[in-house]
Amino acid sequence: MATTTTSIGGGGEDRVLATAQQIVKRLNPPKEVREDMLLILSSFDNRLSNITALINGEEARTENRFEVAERVIIRWDSSSEASRNSILWEDSPDDASEYLLAVDEILNLIDGLSIRSGNEFVDRAENAIQLAMSRLEDEFRYILIRNTVPLDAERLYGSIRRVSLSFASNDGEIDDEFESFGEEDRDASSAGRFHERGASLGDDVCVDLIHPDAIVELKEIADRMIRSGYEKECVQVYSSVRRDALDECLVILGVEKLSIEEVQKIEWKSLDEKMKKWIQAVKIGVRVLLTGERRLCDQIFSGSGETKEICFNETAKGCVMQLLNFGEAVAIGKRSPEKLFRILDMYDALADVLPDLEAMVTDEFGVSEAHGVLTALGDAARGTFSEFENAVQGEASRKPMLSGEIHPLARYVMNYMRLLVDYSETLNSLLESGESDLQNKDSGGGNSLELENMSPIARRLLLLITTLESNLDEKSRLYEDSAMRYIFLMNNILYIVQKVKDSELGKLLGDHWVRKRRGQVRQYATSYLRASWSKTLSWLKDEGMGSSSNNASKVALKERFKNFNACFEDIYRIQTAWKVPDSQLREELRISISEKVIPAYRSFMGRFGSQLEGGRHAGKYIKYTPEDLENYLLDLFEGTPCVLHHLRRKST
Repeated sequence: MATTTTSIGGGGEDRVLATAQQIVKRLNPPKEVREDMLLILSSFDNRLSNITALINGEEARTENRFEVAERVIIRWDSSSEASRNSILWEDSPDDASEYLLAVDEILNLIDGLSIRSGNEFVDRAENAIQLAMSRLEDEFRYILIRNTVPLDAERLYGSIRRVSLSFASNDGEIDDEFESFGEEDRDASSAGRFHERGASLGDDVCVDLIHPDAIVELKEIADRMIRSGYEKECVQVYSSVRRDALDECLVILGVEKLSIEEVQKIEWKSLDEKMKKWIQAVKIGVRVLLTGERRLCDQIFSGSGETKEICFNETAKGCVMQLLNFGEAVAIGKRSPEKLFRILDMYDALADVLPDLEAMVTDEFGVSEAHGVLTALGDAARGTFSEFENAVQGEASRKPMLSGEIHPLARYVMNYMRLLVDYSETLNSLLESGESDLQNKDSGGGNSLELENMSPIARRLLLLITTLESNLDEKSRLYEDSAMRYIFLMNNILYIVQKVKDSELGKLLGDHWVRKRRGQVRQYATSYLRASWSKTLSWLKDEGMGSSSNNASKVALKERFKNFNACFEDIYRIQTAWKVPDSQLREELRISISEKVIPAYRSFMGRFGSQLEGGRHAGKYIKYTPEDLENYLLDLFEGTPCVLHHLRRKST
């Protein structure tokens, strides 16, 4: 037997002892039971006689390690007077490292010993871990709060690229429905207000939400809390602190917590500002804040996929819902034309960030809410556009423009339409679903084939211009003077053509549309000449003057000159007050008048003027030379009423 024992040698004995030790350790019986087990094992083989000492020695070392770790944790118990006002990671970095090692030591001992209920270390170990987690929870909260980086809104706003489009005020008389918009004045000194659109956040914009140095510390604490079974407490602390931080960021970005009822009571000027801030906040909120928050969760909770998802969703939910609630309130609010562009901006902003939001937020509730608000904003945009179309059709102001100038309705609608073109892509997708509405609309010219070949927005804009033209034609009938009616129509149709030609509207409506409207302007010019100058020119005809100029009755001749002068002076007095803003149209009208009047007057004077020039008071009848008339025609359509003060020519 002795020989056998020797032959087995030290290595074999060590393996036997180790096996027995592991058996006892894994069974982990109570102390009295363990002692009985060791006696039984020793009776089987004398090589196991040393196992009691070995196991007892290891337990002593384990207990010693546990007590050392336990003392570290108790020393920094948050409830103790000594450590209540101390912050380990700020005041004692070395002690913080020691504290984490103590927590690891206890956790490792628990794992190694498989401590179960009934073991003498269970209560002490659980109490130590509980104390440690309470401390770590406080430290975790403090580090999060202490190292939160304030949002630099000015830098972020500087990263948002803006395109500004201007609407300036106008003084024309028009229904309240259209008072808020007017001419886009090219004069930089004119008072105007701006609509900003196309604002976009640079892709490279990134901010630190937490000081980078603190992330390692936060991860170390989070790992211990999760490993200790305190995941829920860790998530609650993190999401609570970061929710407050995101709320503060929204305040800095100008987004208030408002109920739907409160939003709907805000007057337009104030609401417009809030909508602009919301648009910026959505872009910054998702692209910068939530993206940064997602990255932060991934770094701090990298060891637990489920935890970081829960943590991010809980953190982001409040911020997302606050933004969505405002969007919903605007979408279901009262519709009025001036809101359309802001609503479209809100729609574009939300649509733009929605894919990023979907990729980050795994909480289906938040994503579905975002889709619902986007749909509501789209419905609001469509409905507001339709309201605008109806308002243009129904605008029935009855006060004619005194000088025959461009009507405020034309200015409003054309500037409105020029802005709408910048939203063509969005409106095409939104209006696609409402195309059936066009079946009930009249294109005004049998352009059904033309309409079919157009995009949805081009179709609607063409119909809108047709509605505007019909409305302007109705307004032109308010003028008792038919000549002024044609001046009014020329001014307004040419204005519409220029607004189309000088913008993206020209591409949508096409060259044929522009040529057709220019033809209309020429027809109105012809009608104006006929209505305004036919009677005047009738006094320069030969009818009734006899077969020969020498036989013409001087009385009749005097009457002709007298009537011509009266007609010309009347036209001059009235039409110098009329306004043709476009310099080219104004010049073309003067040339057309001159080509009709001056040759006829010169010819009439050449045939009959000599019969009066030799008589008494000739200057009373032949008051003007052709050159005089030509110069006087240059005063027409300037918008400043003038009266001719003629110095009679001396009688010869």
